[in-house]
Amino acid sequence: MSTTFAAPGDLTITPRDRRFGREASAPRLWHGERVEATAIYNALSTTFPAGEAFFVESVRKFREGVPPKLATEIKGFTTQEAIHSREHDAFNKRAQLSGYDLSKLEAQVEKRLAITRDRPPIVSLAATMALEHFTAILAHQLLADPRHLNGADRDAADLWRWHAVEEIEHKGVAYDTWLHATRHWPRSKRWKVKAKVMLYVTRNFLVDRTAGSLELMRQDGVTGLTAWAKLLWYLWIRPGMFRKIAGAWVSFFLPGFHPWKVDDRHLLTAYAGAAAAPATKREVRSAA
Repeated sequence: MSTTFAAPGDLTITPRDRRFGREASAPRLWHGERVEATAIYNALSTTFPAGEAFFVESVRKFREGVPPKLATEIKGFTTQEAIHSREHDAFNKRAQLSGYDLSKLEAQVEKRLAITRDRPPIVSLAATMALEHFTAILAHQLLADPRHLNGADRDAADLWRWHAVEEIEHKGVAYDTWLHATRHWPRSKRWKVKAKVMLYVTRNFLVDRTAGSLELMRQDGVTGLTAWAKLLWYLWIRPGMFRKIAGAWVSFFLPGFHPWKVDDRHLLTAYAGAAAAPATKREVRSAA
């Protein structure tokens, strides 16, 4: 297994067992009263309880015989993902209590997972590797640009930042597990499979998250061209999360790729510093 861009030797994957939003209910349009912003984050959250359980299941099937460092990282990864599933399940229940029907979105997630589970386990690992790269580059952008959570309910924003930190922290685990599991494959076969899976995952991710967001916007009375315009502007123009991750997405296909070729631990340090600092007057006012 190539270790040219393996996880940094001093990296520690640390599960942060936190609970969010248990004290008070968030407003229905929790993301700055913006229907499109609330919709896309709710649509993303709907994927996490089942999706992250799938990631854990997929990686665990290949943990036997991995190097000791990777075994330790897999343990940290699975613990983090289990907590993420729990917190997003709670987040989704709050969305349901505010009046959203998530059943169609949840059914689509289960449909996609069922298709993958019907394939050999290495396919599930490949899908996990690809989706983990997706979550890591989304997490990087979320932490790097505060505009993505401007105006959001504080508890909800804290949840998303916390999740983003841990996604960056364990971003190499599924990939390194994949490298170990396919260590006897020819390099050309490994690249073809991972490229094919990433293209498939990307197509489903964009189609399903867009459709899910539009369904939630419909439940808020925003439909047709208005809904499409709001959502596409938000995702691709300003703040433009999907546009801004395009380069990092392309890097997945390049020779020598590894998630830790981009060392973005400075974002984790900044998060830790902000979490430890006293609340500013502005934060106190927004929480009031």
